[in-house]
Order: sequence, then structure tokens, then C-alpha cells
Amino acid sequence: MLASLAMYDFPEVRAATDAWWRGIASALQHAGIEAVPETLTRDPDIDVWHSPELLLSQTCGYPLTHDLAGVVELVATPVYSADGCSGSDYCSFVVVSENNPAAVVEDLRGAVCTFNGRDSQSGYNTLRAAVAPIAGGDAFFSRVIESGGHPVSLELVATGKADLCAVDCVTHGLLEKHRPAALAGTRILAATPSAPGLPYVTRAGVGGEYLRRLRDGLSEAFADPRLASARDTLMLAGIQVLDYDAYRCVDDMENAARAAGYAQIH
Repeated sequence: MLASLAMYDFPEVRAATDAWWRGIASALQHAGIEAVPETLTRDPDIDVWHSPELLLSQTCGYPLTHDLAGVVELVATPVYSADGCSGSDYCSFVVVSENNPAAVVEDLRGAVCTFNGRDSQSGYNTLRAAVAPIAGGDAFFSRVIESGGHPVSLELVATGKADLCAVDCVTHGLLEKHRPAALAGTRILAATPSAPGLPYVTRAGVGGEYLRRLRDGLSEAFADPRLASARDTLMLAGIQVLDYDAYRCVDDMENAARAAGYAQIH
């Protein structure tokens, strides 16, 4: 079986991520889950999300409702303590350079925008939702750059190669806590619409009893005082079990942007 917690697995918190997984693994075994891997899979050549061996991973709300629809099963959604989170919901921050005179997002018309990837809720879909009502169906930015990752987007903004990016508030909070240099020379301009955060998922078709055991194990890990240090490092504050319909707002954001004539960031 495979397990991966790669979404916020920055080098600075990797030891905490490993400790967190060891605690989860023990709790899952206690809940009756068999064949729990001792270590996390970090091999980039392994497509964990599409693997029939997937035990547990974390994904983004956009893949959950698009490429991974019918491929994975929603288990639960972690609650983070980062600024910008409300329960299991999170938002993104529109980040600009500290010298950028913009006061609102509309002031960024004609700017250079960078984003991590087109399949990202936090870096793309929610920014598109924020821009669509003011774009008037026209190109809003002079140029867009696909960076491949939030830290790279922040670096492009800090060095003046881009004017703005959208970074989810958990990434921003973790970098502020563990890699503050990554935010140097930038500031938060605005917050985007919120959506449920990055969910824990397993392979599709596991059945209700298996899901119950996964959720029981996760709940036990979140309540384990021995894992408090790891949770604090990772800014983990709790867990909620959401219906899949809670993530429909991801589709709603995309559909509203398309209806406004702004199908893609440009």
C-alpha cells in the first residue's frame, strides 16, 4: 500500500511530516487497517493518486472534483491554524511585491501574473474567480507565467519577474513560520474566496467500513498528545468529515468565471 503527504511537505517540516505519518500509521493499525506502510512515498515517478494501492494521501480540491473524480474517495479534511483558515475552509492570498502601489485587485490590470499550475484551486481557480467579475470578459493581465509551485511564484514576485500570484494561506503560513525569507519583499494585497481545504483521500471503492476505520484512525492521531509537536509544526489543528458536495464550490467558481467570459487567466 502507498501513503503520501506531499502537498505541504517542505524540507523544513519534513521531519515533522514523517513523525506525523508514523503517528497516523499507528492509529490506523489500531483502527483495524491492514498493510499500513511504515514510511511515506516521495518518489515523483509514482502516481500515488491514481494508484490502486493508495491507502492515504492529500490532494487539492480542484483535482478532487476534476481529474480524480471517481478515482479517489474523500476521507476527511484537516483543519489548519494558519491565518486565512476558518474551520476546514481556507483561502488564498493575492501576493504582490512590497513596493507595488496596488490597493485592490482591480489595480493589477495589465500586470504580469504567475501561478503554480492550471489544476490548482489555490493558485489558479480561486484567482480566476476573483478576477472574472472585474475582467469584463477581456484579458486582464499583460502576461501570465506558469511557475510550477507556490514558492517559485513567490520568488518571481519578490524578484520583480512577476507582479502578483495567489498562494494558499496554509502555504503562506508555513513559509512565514519556517522559511520567512521566502516571503521577503512581498505583501498580501487581498484574500480570495474560500473553499474547503486540501482533503485526505483514499482509492475509490473501499467501502463504508474501511472509510470509517480510516476516519477513526485519523481522529485518534489528531487527539494523540504525543503528536502535538508534529501537529504544531505542520499547523494542524483538527479534522472534519465533509460531504463531497462541500467541494462543489470549486466547480461553482470555475463555472461562474466561464459564464463571465473569463475561462482562463489571461
